[in-house]
This record gives sequence, structure tokens and C-alpha cells, in this order.
Amino acid sequence: MSAAQSPAAPIAGERWSLEVILEDLDATADFAQALAELLEPGALLVLTGGLGAGKTTFTQSLGRALGVSGMVSSPTFILSRIHRSQGQGPDLVHVDAYRTDPEGLESLDLTSTLTESVTVVEWGRGMVEAALVGVEGSWLDLELIRDTGAESTPQESPGSNSGETEIITDFSETEADVLGARRRAVLRGYGPAWAQPPQL
Repeated sequence: MSAAQSPAAPIAGERWSLEVILEDLDATADFAQALAELLEPGALLVLTGGLGAGKTTFTQSLGRALGVSGMVSSPTFILSRIHRSQGQGPDLVHVDAYRTDPEGLESLDLTSTLTESVTVVEWGRGMVEAALVGVEGSWLDLELIRDTGAESTPQESPGSNSGETEIITDFSETEADVLGARRRAVLRGYGPAWAQPPQL
């Protein structure tokens, strides 16, 4: 997947869809807290959004709400991290599918941790749902959409000729990407476990 490629379109067949406006980081944390209270072991959350949309920031807030250990950061170069529960709740498995394909995801053996964890897969839409829970299975799809007024423009490299843009190789979110940026969160439910929209 190239950096310029936009996220895959939503999968047809959702049971419901709801939209929440997240004005700032506090609103994002509150939304993650509310969602964490609904997630039980075995839950799959497919997290979608363009670069800088706030996927890792959301997952950090979700990890805090779930009470897991370790710093939740972008798993871009590791592909998958397991954050163990510090209490009675489920572990958090955080996956980034940006640089892999279905075969690469299969090698991570996510099915071995799925039933006892909350699994969050960034950039996994259309790639992980059937593989992990089956076409009749249940999952949540969360899309974060950055406010168009907050979109960043390509930065010129220092000393570069005018018009040349910097090649970005680090896709983790910086403080500048997320602080104060307004975004929409679109949550979609699939399968019998998510037949009704949650009260958030």
C-alpha cells in the first residue's frame, strides 16, 4: 500500500452506523473510554483512517481505558504488539496492516490471541474481517476522518528545490498531527454480536 493510497471503502452489510464529532484529544479519550466499556474478549475493531487521522492516539486512549500495560504506540515497523491486561480485563492486541498483505497477517497468527483479547487492526479493512471472524462473524469498524480544515500540506525538505516534497518514511503520529485537530468518528457494527448500536 502506498502512502498516497486512501483507506479502503467500508464493507457492505453493516447493521448500523453512527457518527461522533471528536473536538479534541479529551473527546477522543472519552470516546475510547466509552467504547472500551463495551469491548469484551474476542472483540475485533478494524480501525481505518488516513495518515494523521488519529488512529494511534485513539488506540492509546483505548489501551488506557482497558488498563493494559506498556506504551501503546504505532506498530508500523513491528506489525503487531500485545499489551497485557493489568487487571481483570482483556489484553489488547494492536496490529498495523499498512505494510503487509493477507499472507503477512496470517503469519502473525492473530487467531491464537483473538478469543482472549481485544484486537485492534489499523489499515485492515477488507483484509482481516473474514480471516479472523468469518463472513458471518461480528466486528466493529471505526473510521477516523480528520477535519478538512486540519489537513496538513506536504512539507518541503530543507534545502530542496521548490516544489519537491519530503519523502515520509515514519508514519507514526506526531503531537502536531493530533493536538487540537477536530475529527469525525464513524462507527459501524457488523454481525450478530453488534446487531444494535451501542449507547455511547
